[in-house]
Amino acid sequence: MSEMKKIATRVSYGEAITELGAKHEDIVVLDADLAAATQTGIFKKKFPDRHIDCGIQEANMMGVAAGLATTGFVPFASTFAMFAAGRAYEIVRNSICYPHLNVKIGATHAGISVGEDGATHQCLEDLALMRVLPGMTVIQPSDDVEARAAVAAAYELNGPVYMRFGRLAAPVINTNEDYKFEIGKGITLRDGSDVTIVATGLLVAAALDAADKLQADGISARVINIHTIKPLDEELLVKAAKETGRIVTAEEHSVIGGLGGAVSEILSEKCPVPVCRIGVYDRFGESGPAVALLAKYGLDAEGVYAKTKEFVKG
Repeated sequence: MSEMKKIATRVSYGEAITELGAKHEDIVVLDADLAAATQTGIFKKKFPDRHIDCGIQEANMMGVAAGLATTGFVPFASTFAMFAAGRAYEIVRNSICYPHLNVKIGATHAGISVGEDGATHQCLEDLALMRVLPGMTVIQPSDDVEARAAVAAAYELNGPVYMRFGRLAAPVINTNEDYKFEIGKGITLRDGSDVTIVATGLLVAAALDAADKLQADGISARVINIHTIKPLDEELLVKAAKETGRIVTAEEHSVIGGLGGAVSEILSEKCPVPVCRIGVYDRFGESGPAVALLAKYGLDAEGVYAKTKEFVKG
């Protein structure tokens, strides 16, 4: 997909909340001294009175967001995924999710595609941490189009939402005119009969490329885009499992507790079939160029293709 337009979903986030801010005066954006990186600086430039820089105090920022939500504002608390889900976890749990407050968390720079920042900043656990919290909606868009739609949908939803965005530019794949984003509903991007690849985020584009390669080998691969990790589209997943008999999950996250874990939980109860989880296997990331790291960890199109082919042929 090298010829396709590419946009980092963190940029989409910054632009989308700015567009929403022009329509809704109850939106307030909070940041933890990372406005340039999270792209909330776009909002700050246009609406300086509704942007609060909390400094490098992520836990405090979540507390401020909770307080604002109790007064009728819709706060978008923004920082790197490692800090939003990691450093501020207790506050997200006790001050936002427990009282079920209307706080939106914009978590950028997730996964190993953070690149040279290395293992301390490459959050591979956040989907697991966030989806276990009662009442938390968890979204990871695949491209610019989906990211903008996700931000708008998050605003309309009453309750806490965790949105996961990337640093690396992602191919824009949702260009069809009938594209529709709906929280909790997956999207079948390609039909197939031999195996289903269920992907999220950056791995959706990789899954589509991998499906092309598999087709050349005589393997018909269905591709499903799961932008909402929680609530999960159980109906779509069970249908795919029944019709193709094999499921592959692909994510830029640990295989423990993320999309692969969520899908396995559902299918083990409702339609047990062989499942292959593609992701990071119980290890930390490392420093290096983002594209090279994705290839090393088998999270590019070639990696998804090879793993899926081995799974089907095995």
